Amino acid sequence: MPIESPGKRRRGSTEKLIAALLAAVSSLPAARLGDLTTVEGVRDNMLIGYGLVAGLKGTGDRQQTIFPIQTLTNMLQRMGVTVNPAQMQVRNIAAVMVTATLPPYAEPGARLDVVVSSIGDASSLQGGTLLLTALKASTGDTYAVAQGPLSIGGFTAGTAQTGVQVNHSTVGRIPGGALVERAAPTEPPGNSGLNLQLRRPDFATAARIAEAVNKKFGAGVARAENAALVRVAMPQAFRSKPVDFIAALEPLDVAAEHPARVVLNERTGTVVLGKDVRIAPVEVLHGNLSVQIVTTLEVSQPPPLSPGQTAVVPQTGIAVSEEKARRVVLKEGASVEELVQSLIGIGSTPRDVIAIIQSIAAAGAVDAVVEVI
Repeated sequence: MPIESPGKRRRGSTEKLIAALLAAVSSLPAARLGDLTTVEGVRDNMLIGYGLVAGLKGTGDRQQTIFPIQTLTNMLQRMGVTVNPAQMQVRNIAAVMVTATLPPYAEPGARLDVVVSSIGDASSLQGGTLLLTALKASTGDTYAVAQGPLSIGGFTAGTAQTGVQVNHSTVGRIPGGALVERAAPTEPPGNSGLNLQLRRPDFATAARIAEAVNKKFGAGVARAENAALVRVAMPQAFRSKPVDFIAALEPLDVAAEHPARVVLNERTGTVVLGKDVRIAPVEVLHGNLSVQIVTTLEVSQPPPLSPGQTAVVPQTGIAVSEEKARRVVLKEGASVEELVQSLIGIGSTPRDVIAIIQSIAAAGAVDAVVEVI
């Protein structure tokens, strides 16, 4: 019987380990490199401006909000009309902040969507028109101008006591309402190379991106610097056409990691969870204790012709009720989906589910990141 050498056994174990790792990677869902990363320097820019909305039907800023009147006075003076701001009483204008996003490589003449938000005490922007407003970046430079009628997607009718409101009437949009006046400050990729920034930093995904690029364009082209950055050198064949190189990078398939995460929104009672989130063996006991205090008013009436007076006497009653604890047992390898289904099966509300998941996470029994928003 031949004797197997230790070196041969080690090589066999290493080959099995590599095969297992490749099998695990191949089972991960593939994503486009262009969906996982962005090119450093190719980014959006935020724009903001202050303006006036005119044409409102008595729902604009009131007299105590003084800056709309000052703005209107300055605007009229630039147009050759001299007025006294102390004598102006208008209710059909509203001061607003205008915001927009300038995409990379935006050229003069391009159109942008803008959002218009009231900053005074106007009750509604319905039917208003935004007057010419300059939109500036954080540097103070003007990159676009906005103007046009607002679309608020709702309405307000009646008074504050008996009125009806549909959606939010003090914020509106103007689709295509801004015109770009200056090209976006975007840094084009250089001829020597570029940096790929991961949208969701992850060491394994960064290493696989570098591996996919090297497999396509040759060894040493890409190198993962950290969990969020991959440096890519420009191949000689693409030195004069970097745009074609980026276009060739984007369709590459990369096996992306999807970290286990549970997101809880306590304001709305929403639970968002990943299917691969696992929970250690745990037992949950959950019950409700409610205390109800009721006050009733009774009238104490004195006998006829007596000197007493009629009085109202409050009577307070306290009732305490406690539900029996409801029990859920999870075995080894249970998922959050199974936990939620079990909790719903015993009549738990979404807020009960949020409280229980937070308690299980505090006990260290959830193999995932629990994020509360």
